Order: sequence, then structure tokens, then C-alpha cells
Amino acid sequence: MLSEQELQKSPLFRDISYQDYQEILRCFRAVQRAFRADELIYDFSSDAVGVVERGQASLIRIDEEGVSTVLEDLNTGGVFGKTLAFAGATGDRLEVVCRRPCEVLFIDYAHILSRCEHACLRHSILVQNMLGLISDKAQALSQRVDVLSRRSIREKLLCYFRQLSRETGSATFTLPFSLSTLADYIATDRSAMMRELKRLREEGDIRSSGRQFTLRQ
Repeated sequence: MLSEQELQKSPLFRDISYQDYQEILRCFRAVQRAFRADELIYDFSSDAVGVVERGQASLIRIDEEGVSTVLEDLNTGGVFGKTLAFAGATGDRLEVVCRRPCEVLFIDYAHILSRCEHACLRHSILVQNMLGLISDKAQALSQRVDVLSRRSIREKLLCYFRQLSRETGSATFTLPFSLSTLADYIATDRSAMMRELKRLREEGDIRSSGRQFTLRQ
């Protein structure tokens, strides 16, 4: 179960009090499970919605040749589920894998959308939050497609960096994940990406320190 402080960081339970959160868990017969590092958490064969309560997980796509690509890192409050995923080409599959020991809450999607017999406000708020999450996921997918549609590694990197710059409203921003995950995100070889980053720094297009980057204006 999330603590009161952790609940405030969960997008699924936004604007829901801790007492109402506890009632929702009982009403929806939510199931909580613990996972070890590298253990499979979710294979998208059920309609359950998962909420990462503690630890870290990754949403990955595995293509027909067995190549894995990280689509999203899921930390405390992260939400995943079949209704929040956008399937790729036929033959690809999606999985959520535990990166650091996780505690995950599972809620049956039908319980979220079913009409509440008491017409309670907390249920309506939860449905609104779920619809907001679906909208956010769709926007994130659109941004990802914009990056992947670029022809070269350089163009992919600059496109993604501009997206982060717009989101933060600043030329300086921090990557939300590691450089290894960045290579997965733009679907390219890490060594080739690192060479391109070095060229971008040498040409003055970017400055970087660790995960912090600054775009030339």
C-alpha cells in the first residue's frame, strides 16, 4: 500500500484522499504483489492496470528477432496496462520487467470503468485520471514517433533534446533516464550514439555533464 506521501506522486490517484484510496483498494479488490529484479511483472495478457508502489520497472518491446527496446521507465507511481499501451507491429510483444525489487498494485480495469452503485466522487475522479493517463500516453507515443521518424542518429538526438527543452522551458534540461536507455529510446546502437554525442559537443551544438544537457540557441 502506498504511503500518504507516495500517494501524492501517483497520477492514477491524483486528487484522491488517503482514506478514499484505502476504500478504493477494498472496493476494487485490488491485489498487491512483490517482484524480484529481472522478474516478469506483466505480459499484457490481462486487462489489469498495474501501479508501481515501490521500486523500479521497465516497459519493454521485444520484436520478432528477440531484440528488446525500452519504451518507458516506471518508478513509484508509474502506471501500466493493456489499455495504456499501444501495440506495435504483428509479432512484437510488450512486457513489464522488474529492474529493482518492486511492489505493484493490480486493479481490474473493469472495476475502474464499471458504474459505482454509490455514485461516489472518488470513483469519478479515478476514471478521469485514467482517461488523462491514456491521453498522456498517446501524446508520449506521438513524440516518440516524431523522434524515430528522423533519418539519422544526429537528427533523432536533436529532435528529442528539443522536445525536452520545450517541456522544461529552458535550453538546459536533464535526461529522464540513462544514456544506455536513451540509445534504446531512439532505437540505435549505443556506441554509434556516443560518437554522435561527442561530435555534437565538439561542434558546439550541445554541452553536457552527466545527464544534464544544454542546447545551443
